[in-house]
Amino acid sequence: MPAALEQIDLRILGALQKDGRLTNQALSSEVGLSTSPCWRRVRQLEETGVIQGYTATLDRRQIGLGVLAFIRVKIDSHSEAEAEEFSRDVLKLSEVVACYSIAGDADFLLQVVAADLDSYADFAMAVVRRLPRIKEMQTTFVLKEIKPFKGFPLSVSRR
Repeated sequence: MPAALEQIDLRILGALQKDGRLTNQALSSEVGLSTSPCWRRVRQLEETGVIQGYTATLDRRQIGLGVLAFIRVKIDSHSEAEAEEFSRDVLKLSEVVACYSIAGDADFLLQVVAADLDSYADFAMAVVRRLPRIKEMQTTFVLKEIKPFKGFPLSVSRR
């Protein structure tokens, strides 16, 4: 069940998604709340799991990850045990930066980064292809990032 968020909570979340390094004083000023109530609301959002952490957004190319790809994977069986085992295996792979269980003509969608095409090919063939239970996999390469993930649209959740 989603947390009941008030307008002030949404303003706090929006500001923190743009800049997670805001001091409590700067955040309270930006959202129009005094510092103590602002601090309490942020702590409550953290304690209820709405805010799950704070991270730095990196440019993958600047850190040597020139390839971004998506791998659609079908597994042999649709049993819950098989899916959980595949999920555990994927969690161990640092090249997989996100993994989703999906509906449609595949079972999982993996978002993968690599230094270059040769590195990606090595990873795909020597690691992913060799995972047990994989029936089929198909790669889609990102040619250009038009709108990379920068945070969730808070206005959409209130419609």
